[in-house]
Amino acid sequence: MVKLTSCTTSATIRQTTRPWREEEDDEDIDDSEVDQLFQQQVPTVGEGDHRIFIVHPDVKWGAMKQYLTTADLMMAEAVGLVNTLQNWSVIDKMVLSTKTPEKKMIFGKGNFQTLTDRIRRTPGVTAVFVNVERLSPASEKEFELAWGVKVFDRYSVVLHIFRCNAKTKEAKLQISLGEIPLLRSRLRNEVANLDQQGGGSKYIMGSGETLLEVHQRLLKEREMKIRSALERLRRKRHLLRSHRKHRDFPVISVMGYTNCGKTTLIKALTGDVALQPRDQLFATLDVTVHAGTLPSHMTVLYVDTIGFLSQLPHQLIDSFSATLEDVTHSDLIVHVRDISHPETLNQKVNVLNVLKNLQIPERLMSSIIEVHNKIDLVDSYELSESNSLAVSALRHQGLEELKTELEKTIVTNNGKQVMTLTVDLCSSQLSWLYKEATIQEVDVNPDEGCAVVKVIMSAAAFGRYRKMFQST
Repeated sequence: MVKLTSCTTSATIRQTTRPWREEEDDEDIDDSEVDQLFQQQVPTVGEGDHRIFIVHPDVKWGAMKQYLTTADLMMAEAVGLVNTLQNWSVIDKMVLSTKTPEKKMIFGKGNFQTLTDRIRRTPGVTAVFVNVERLSPASEKEFELAWGVKVFDRYSVVLHIFRCNAKTKEAKLQISLGEIPLLRSRLRNEVANLDQQGGGSKYIMGSGETLLEVHQRLLKEREMKIRSALERLRRKRHLLRSHRKHRDFPVISVMGYTNCGKTTLIKALTGDVALQPRDQLFATLDVTVHAGTLPSHMTVLYVDTIGFLSQLPHQLIDSFSATLEDVTHSDLIVHVRDISHPETLNQKVNVLNVLKNLQIPERLMSSIIEVHNKIDLVDSYELSESNSLAVSALRHQGLEELKTELEKTIVTNNGKQVMTLTVDLCSSQLSWLYKEATIQEVDVNPDEGCAVVKVIMSAAAFGRYRKMFQST
């Protein structure tokens, strides 16, 4: 007997599992079409550098109070968002208490005056970042009048980060879709301002439409074009997904809070040198797929996804929901946590809430593998949570234990079986198994012209095997 160990070197597998971005096969969507939809900037951000004053409204009680975090940590996250943007800088910041966050001015008269005086005394301020999910158009207008500079909220800042990081057609279209609610909410105010300035007739000559109605119609047409283009890309992604399923490669979606180390972990698990992780919020906007091998030599596909953020507006999540469709069709979810972050528990809650809102199937939610990443940054780290694994993707610590757990869960969830088959070396049985299953060991008996093969395969693949080779 001659024993061989498979390293899964089939050309078919190499071609099918190479890393790719999901937009590679979308040639029928013209670049100029995407660029035309993408070129319209959100009017509150625009181009250029900014010197930012950040104010965080600290809600002391009520439904809007944050119980899982602190004002200082929320401020730190706001600073991180600003520092993500090239040539943007924070020149001052302030945490200010409020009892009335739902009011137009957010703060009481005294605190608002204190804030206004502070902003006016700070030299070089070009914009104020109010660290709330969304400002109403009326609030934004009042603040800009009071402070004489641009005013941003989390929605507009995160959108601008997305816009700066967008590289593929799909990312650009998704961001353009995410901008629609912001553009729509400001449209009425802009038209009202023109009316106040004596902008002429209320109606467009000969059309019977008001200026507001014309802009609303154009915005609706733009939204329909974006959704149509995204639908074409969605259909192509569905074909790619079907191709993966046909090859019977398990798909593992890697998810987590932004900058938790998802891409670094995938690079460590796959050895994909093309991956270049960045220490930056929202560095990954496009779904990418990368092949890796588990201890049994089973090939799996790791899906890298967009990171999450606390108070990430629902409209932004909705605009990326088509991309996140891949998660609902995966075989396993890995939730990566930056265990060194002071808000790691709050981040976990935010990620799980988003997954629930995406209506992830219960079979996936109940089998999530939680990975505590960046343990090298924690002194004397001890795993305190059950059903979790500790790793340092950067230092390659704990990766073998993680791979073993991934394999165990994949085999259980997918109904795969470990079996031993005797194959005729004169037939195509062995080459078929290399393509359609995971071969662990091959014991060749040259005298009898056969081999005993230890293999992992699904029930569906075994059914195809028996149908094709039942006479042998």
